[in-house]
Amino acid sequence: MQIITSISKADCMSRARRFSLEDEDAYQYWRDEKLSAYPVNAADLLVEIENPFELTGLEKKTLVERCRKSNMLIYQFKKPVGDPADKTPLKKLGEQLGLCRLDGNLCADNDSITSLKVIPAVQNHAYIPYSNRRISWHTDGYYNAQDRQIRGMLLHCVSPAAKGGANALLDPEIAYIHLREHNSAYIYALMHPQAMTIPANEAQGKLIRHAQPGPVFSVTGDGHLHMRYSARTRSIEWRDDEATRAARDCLTVFLNSGSEYIFRHRLESAQGLLCNNVLHSRSAFEDDGEPRLLYRARYFDRIQET
Repeated sequence: MQIITSISKADCMSRARRFSLEDEDAYQYWRDEKLSAYPVNAADLLVEIENPFELTGLEKKTLVERCRKSNMLIYQFKKPVGDPADKTPLKKLGEQLGLCRLDGNLCADNDSITSLKVIPAVQNHAYIPYSNRRISWHTDGYYNAQDRQIRGMLLHCVSPAAKGGANALLDPEIAYIHLREHNSAYIYALMHPQAMTIPANEAQGKLIRHAQPGPVFSVTGDGHLHMRYSARTRSIEWRDDEATRAARDCLTVFLNSGSEYIFRHRLESAQGLLCNNVLHSRSAFEDDGEPRLLYRARYFDRIQET
């Protein structure tokens, strides 16, 4: 499905100036507008949806506005939509917001949407998302090649854990502002094409994925900020220079702080997160009876702004 937008080249260039370290006026104007009336808690991100197969004009407008402001929203289906385990409503919801190009990653199901649940003693046992352990801060697909970066994501809860499993969420644009306000040299460092390298993935002597170097922050062709990041301390190679180390440490302190810009929410049944691949983490959890099950769809698209 091809998405047609009316954004001109001039619009894209104008938008990109917000993130130029040579255009302080454009940055300051954007920063002030960004922080004005910014959501204060996860409840401000919530949008109720009557029918995910056919959004009303008001629902779509609200979803788009929430995401334009904070790069994320939390939706709630107001009533059951057929089988709770059916993924079709999720695909249709995403398509109405311009999310069409799914990333069929290594552990995804046949429909390219991943079932996140505890899977013991099978292929996925080494991957933390398929355990009940805590997941540290990251953006999705940080190990993808540069031409396959994850721009959008949908995370839908079919059944929550009995205890735990909450997410912490942070808008990458807020992280950018925090770092730039501390020291603009941090932005230079994290925009370097080799700022963060994910080593090759090998299993039983077989190469699964080549090493993936790339920037932490970059600006897309349509002028949006993109972030790839993982707080993992193993299997990550950071560029070995003072500015990069200082930038990484500054970001780590921020992510571990009690900042009002970090939202914390546990998805309940029929709730989901729609976002432009924001920073997120997950607390450890415990199952009791019905196991925790979430669906995750990763997209090469951003949520449409119109």
